[in-house]
Amino acid sequence: MTPDKQQAHALLDRVPPDQMTAAVRFLEFLLLDPVDRSLAIAPIEDEEISEEEEQAVARSKEWFKHNDGIPFEQVVAELGFTMDQIRNHRLDEDRDPVS
Repeated sequence: MTPDKQQAHALLDRVPPDQMTAAVRFLEFLLLDPVDRSLAIAPIEDEEISEEEEQAVARSKEWFKHNDGIPFEQVVAELGFTMDQIRNHRLDEDRDPVS
């Protein structure tokens, strides 16, 4: 066992029982993949949703109750691309990502 791991075990043995849950959660946090870790520490969404946005979501949900969505592959084809082009797309380093 490495010295760091030995120290971690020794420190864990000293954690008071009432703090053990927090210690376990912290260790679990360290083991998350980077995306999950980012989501775990992201600020809570606190932007208010406007009445217009609420209505747009309601209209969308109602539309999907009576209609099928358009498959992504179909949208890609209608735009003149292939799925291989989409899967393999990489922005050129010199190109502005907005253009």
